[in-house]
Amino acid sequence: MDKILGLDIGKKRIGIAISDIMGLIAHPVETILREPEKAAIEKIRQICKDNNIKKIVAGLPKNMNNTIGEQAQDCINFMDKLKNEYEIIFEDERLTSKQAEFILAQTGHKYTKDKKLVDLKSACLILQQYLDRK
Repeated sequence: MDKILGLDIGKKRIGIAISDIMGLIAHPVETILREPEKAAIEKIRQICKDNNIKKIVAGLPKNMNNTIGEQAQDCINFMDKLKNEYEIIFEDERLTSKQAEFILAQTGHKYTKDKKLVDLKSACLILQQYLDRK
């Protein structure tokens, strides 16, 4: 089985997680800046190349009524730049950031001073949700 990449795509940052080779557990990798977008895409490609990744699970922030809003469309547009190279799977990520904040608070992390932690934890939650369903 191959490793899978998980992304939490925000307006400012992208949280990146990766699965283990068995596809059981999501691990944090890093948080990168979204801009410049070309550099962000290249960084994702490099991580995929270094880890022989063929599948990317990207969080899709749907509206609470299950519709595609502006932020979700932004994620789709971003992933369009990678769809010819990797299998792209969109994972519903509603309330993932709130869940990440709760987990970080419970473990004593000061996420309010470092939002990158929330993005990183969100990427892990998105990927883990996909892995658990498989």
